[in-house]
Amino acid sequence: MTCSNFQGRGFLALSIILLIFQAADAEDPVFSGPQPGEKLPPFKMTGVRGELKEKEFDFIRAADGKPVVLAFFHEYTRPAFGLVRSLTNYYTSSKAKKGLRVGVVFLSDDPGEKMKWAQGIAKYIPKDVLLGVSRDGREGPGSYGLNRNVTLTLLVGKEGKVTASFALIQPVLSSGILEAIAAVIGEKAPAVKDIQSKERAEMQRMREEKQRKRPQRGRQGRGGDAELSSLLRGLINKRATEAEVMEAALKVEKYVDAKEAARRDLARRVTSIVNSGKLANYGTPAAQKVLRGWAKKYGESTENSRGRPGDSKEKRKSL
Repeated sequence: MTCSNFQGRGFLALSIILLIFQAADAEDPVFSGPQPGEKLPPFKMTGVRGELKEKEFDFIRAADGKPVVLAFFHEYTRPAFGLVRSLTNYYTSSKAKKGLRVGVVFLSDDPGEKMKWAQGIAKYIPKDVLLGVSRDGREGPGSYGLNRNVTLTLLVGKEGKVTASFALIQPVLSSGILEAIAAVIGEKAPAVKDIQSKERAEMQRMREEKQRKRPQRGRQGRGGDAELSSLLRGLINKRATEAEVMEAALKVEKYVDAKEAARRDLARRVTSIVNSGKLANYGTPAAQKVLRGWAKKYGESTENSRGRPGDSKEKRKSL
């Protein structure tokens, strides 16, 4: 065997060994808090709002053996807050009648400052969720053995014991989380896409409601129809499904059919967008197809009703 052959085989063997160790490291599970089958120890935290505001209480004792979902915030990231907000607003808040109790615990080395922050964001989380700031600093209750290197610890339990534990470094709503919660209340878990669809619909409703409450601050004051602006936002939402685009389009058409001024406004906007060469910036391909159709439909009808094309000197604006 030549020296070069020996070196080549040695390098290959070393590479295989390194790959094995890397694979083992990649598969190492991450744990935080008590695991399935273990007891949920009682612990105290300071309430954030309502009757428990700035009062100490024990979430586990208050739950009294009922099904629970318990979230511990280690890091305050947008994905972590988004997961908890989606889960509580669009799933668990409707399960209180089945006995489900939900608690969210904020961990910090400065509990006083974290309390002020928590009271500011409490409005985004349903009132049936018990919010609290830990008395035990960033490490959390010692009896829980939480892992401070994760972003969010999510525990599901029943009858005082853990049934599922999630140590989340990059928090995202998953079917595993939904199935674990559904199991403790005895029902079938919803699909992740169903929760996300509810969230999109609610956010769109809130945007439209907000726009309606301040029409004088919208495009109406600059020559545009504020209600039309609100309806068009649903159409050009880049996260909208094709069905949601079609639903938004029908709302727009129903609105402008009864208002000549709104039809002219729509014609001006869509014609400007289609002719600008920037149509791709507006919504999904389905929405862009609708905009092209409107430019032809409403643009031509508006020109016919007003006389020669090009007579108007109105300044063009985009959506």
